Amino acid sequence: MSRQFTSSVERSFYELMDGKDITTVTPYITVDNFPKLGLLASLRFLEWVAYNPEGVISLPTGKTPEYFIKYTRFLLDNWDNDKGHILREKYGLSDVVKPDLRGLSFVQMDEFYPINPVQHNSFYNYVYKYYIDGFGLERDRSLTMNSVTIPLPGELHYRDVFPDLRIDLSLRYREAKSETEKIQQRAIFMIDTWCSEYEEKIREKGGIGFFLGGIGPDGHIAFNTRGSDLWSTTRLTHTNFETQAVAAGDLGGIEVSRNRLVITIGLETITYNRDAVAIIFAAGEAKAGIIKEALESKKDTLFPATVLQRLDSSVFYLTNGAASLLEDRIDQYYFGSEWNNEKTEKAIIDLCTTRDIYGINLTMEDLQSDKYCRMIPGVNENTVKEVVESVKRKINRGIAPDENKVIYHTGPHHDDIMLGILPKCTRQVRSALNEVHFSVLTSGFTAVTNNFIEKILLDTLKLITEGQIQMIFYPDFFEKGYKYKFFKDVYHYLDGTAQQNDAVMKRGICHRIVRGLTEIWNINDKNELISTINSVIHTLRSEYSGSKNTPKIQLLKGMLREYEEELVWAHFGVPVNNIHHLRLGFYKGDIFTEQPEKERDVKPVFDELKKYSPAIITLALDPEGSGPDTHYKVLQTIAAAVKEWGREADLSNLKVVGYRNVWYRFHPAESNCFIPVSLNSLAVLDKSFENCYSSQVNAPFPSYEYDGKFSDLTRQIWVEQLKQVQLILEKSFFYDNDSPIIRATHGMVFVKEMNAGEFLAMAEELEKTMEGLAFGDS
Repeated sequence: MSRQFTSSVERSFYELMDGKDITTVTPYITVDNFPKLGLLASLRFLEWVAYNPEGVISLPTGKTPEYFIKYTRFLLDNWDNDKGHILREKYGLSDVVKPDLRGLSFVQMDEFYPINPVQHNSFYNYVYKYYIDGFGLERDRSLTMNSVTIPLPGELHYRDVFPDLRIDLSLRYREAKSETEKIQQRAIFMIDTWCSEYEEKIREKGGIGFFLGGIGPDGHIAFNTRGSDLWSTTRLTHTNFETQAVAAGDLGGIEVSRNRLVITIGLETITYNRDAVAIIFAAGEAKAGIIKEALESKKDTLFPATVLQRLDSSVFYLTNGAASLLEDRIDQYYFGSEWNNEKTEKAIIDLCTTRDIYGINLTMEDLQSDKYCRMIPGVNENTVKEVVESVKRKINRGIAPDENKVIYHTGPHHDDIMLGILPKCTRQVRSALNEVHFSVLTSGFTAVTNNFIEKILLDTLKLITEGQIQMIFYPDFFEKGYKYKFFKDVYHYLDGTAQQNDAVMKRGICHRIVRGLTEIWNINDKNELISTINSVIHTLRSEYSGSKNTPKIQLLKGMLREYEEELVWAHFGVPVNNIHHLRLGFYKGDIFTEQPEKERDVKPVFDELKKYSPAIITLALDPEGSGPDTHYKVLQTIAAAVKEWGREADLSNLKVVGYRNVWYRFHPAESNCFIPVSLNSLAVLDKSFENCYSSQVNAPFPSYEYDGKFSDLTRQIWVEQLKQVQLILEKSFFYDNDSPIIRATHGMVFVKEMNAGEFLAMAEELEKTMEGLAFGDS
């Protein structure tokens, strides 16, 4: 069924879609990539404003709006010049006069409560910085959520009423048991009254006319989590684990977000104005499951976004990956282009998975009765056998040894390589003929909480005062000695690991912290070292959870993460000199990671490739931005560096291996290489993660899928992926196999191998994603 979009912008993008049959309850438009998602949303927003200059708008916070904000600014700044005209001409706005945003009324849709509004991680601060002030809106027309100005008993500050920032909502329904609880109970009722008044003010404005929002992993829009009343209004409420996991990055860790409540507009608030334009945008395959439920289900409290079915002008903007599980898009995948082997494999594998049946047991009747399998050209009794043989070839490819190779593994963050392809790495480093490098492209300091680094600093201070950091007594230590023997810190820590001696392990970390402090703060003696540690601890204690640290503390946190990475690969004898910490400059801990620049970011990667001339490069393959935005921008950087390297070197023998980890996964049909995982590899994964990534053991920033260590989630994924393969090959293929590696298989890693030409084609596409915006400028 073809959809009739009334918006010129939406019609333009709809015409560019592959496959225009839309059968979902709520319509959608797909685009190729994350930046284009922002471009579509920006153009539609400006189109709406042009015809509704005094309308009421509500815009999202977080990372998803990055390119929406960038493109809106870009278009407003370039509306009447060639840059702006090219985009407007292409996407249906050629005749539209530049909109004036000053007459708009802005409505903040949600906020953590309580939170200091001046904090950079408050949504109040965000909407003022990027929307009200950033877009030039009038402040007196805006409705915002300021925790400080929400009235409380006796005009108290929220810290006086809720000193630990925790709010017990059971006080709404039970008797207060102390004077403190009586004040808190009264405060909760006053907050509830404020929320009702906020709702009334929105309705007095006629309701929201233009709503743009993201969608959470549980399907939440604003903070209306799974199970929210479809007629809900503005309120103070709890969140669920999935939402808390996503919010952990904003608030400084899951231990904070678990206990922080939120104020959110309701689902009825969003849809009160039945003439409203309501848009949900989402990027990446990680969102595909919840997008399917939101678009293909009838109105249901389990899927809050289904409430948008009330509105005639509601629409979802999606990347192809985010839309990939929709029935329409699956049909388009199979029927919209020439059939190939990947489609055959996907159809057979999905049929086995859906019916929970071994491939060998599939009959011709099963194949003919399946919507997609019956479309396989020349489908017959040998079709499943051909898929079986293809899967076997993928496994053989995965167990083929890499010998006499220079291998350059890359990761956006520390632990990405381990969680992506550890079993392959362990086999590569066992060969003395290989030269294996591990390169982490960002500093990764945002993954270290203030509480964790403070604890390490207190341990370090204690060891110094007890005389157990002996290297500081060497006469040249503070001049140059701190630069030497970094490997000793690693070796001593792993000695402690072998001995199961926490004290020895702690001493190894503290030695590295002393080296870091000395380098960063240019320390000259023991007394200055002690003074600096005390000063850093004081600074950390004065900061709020989730605050942006000073550059020096960022560097110290990053050096701790670098040490953790060295510990992992030292398990296998990899020298410290083969572990590279590039600390690319675009990574600064801001809400929006900067766009990579050629001189600052691409050149260091290019220099590494030129220096080591690897035969194999591995990387996190996330071309749609499913995971953290750093993954996407690191991929852009590596692609640009390989392209530059290709101008000087013959890359005809280069192999590029794309891996995925806890944030997103390959379908087995997408992958052309399966890497078997043994119980030994699973044990190494678990223990090395636990022993080495000490800052991550308690999962301060967990995946929304699992409340625990990333290594535990990785194990689950690898085991689930093996089950998919077992359904095709049968378990006997493994336990009766002549190969010890295959007999020992109890998990599976899916990767995608590419030659230089295939990867450079991807590099070209990534350059094009920044339509109208510069990429790679220094």
